[in-house]
Amino acid sequence: MAKILVVDDSAVDRHVVTGLLGKGAGLSVEAAENGAAALAMMQQSPPDLIVTDLQMPELDGLGLIKAVRVHHPRVPVILMTAHGSEELAVEALEAGAASYVPKSQLPEKLLDTVEQVLALSQANRSFEVLADCLVLCEFTLLLKNEAALIDPLVDAVQQLIERTHICDPTSRIRVGVALEEALLNAIYRGNLELGFDELQEDRAALLRGDGASLVERRRNQAPYRDRKTLVRVTITPEEARFTVRDEGPGFDVAPVAKADDPSAVVREGGRGLVLMRTFMDEVSYNAAGNEVTMVKRRTGGENGRHPGAAAE
Repeated sequence: MAKILVVDDSAVDRHVVTGLLGKGAGLSVEAAENGAAALAMMQQSPPDLIVTDLQMPELDGLGLIKAVRVHHPRVPVILMTAHGSEELAVEALEAGAASYVPKSQLPEKLLDTVEQVLALSQANRSFEVLADCLVLCEFTLLLKNEAALIDPLVDAVQQLIERTHICDPTSRIRVGVALEEALLNAIYRGNLELGFDELQEDRAALLRGDGASLVERRRNQAPYRDRKTLVRVTITPEEARFTVRDEGPGFDVAPVAKADDPSAVVREGGRGLVLMRTFMDEVSYNAAGNEVTMVKRRTGGENGRHPGAAAE
């Protein structure tokens, strides 16, 4: 059972968040009133994942993220943000947070985000010994519009980049999040041409039992059913490079590509593009807006090992 630590100075918000997470299968939820209390609890028994508010007394969310990155680098942190705090959210992502969820979207997104990050952080390591010998890995996939194909691909990529020591465990999870967001965007927003509001309404309709899913209808309709997502991956001990291209109509990339204001990126492309831009060293788009290329370069000490990595 995965243990989740909720950190928030508001007793009401702690109750709401623990209630939302309590609906998840296989989750055990504990709570702390601020970052200092959370770190004290972690000395006794580290959680599998932390969900934290940003603004708290004694030790705020940003300070907690930095402390966890140093002392518990394998524990991912998800940030809860209030409206208008996009810049602080980006600062927290740069400091080491694995993802973020706006407080206005907690009922819709929190549990899914927690399960996503947990799955990425617990990726199987069955081929670690072989991967230690990796010098160059290149492969290209052509994916159907099936979200079930994403997790196996992201898991494999995470294992490869960890064993080539491109980045530390926290950054490995963040790369997985960025790649997953790019793939979800390609399938749903690209090939199936579904916007955020449509996806939310489709999910609500399914919960109400209102009939066939819009996603399923699009998968069986022309031209959507014939579209594929091309994924090209190149991994060396120096960098990981990902190209994701859908067969949809694309979008105007100029506002996103040039925006320095995180809120502008949210308006144009949503939370997924913020995560991709923050977690990767380089993000670029083709002119049509249906292809993104993301690069994560090696960080850490000599031979690409992250600080604190054990000699092998």
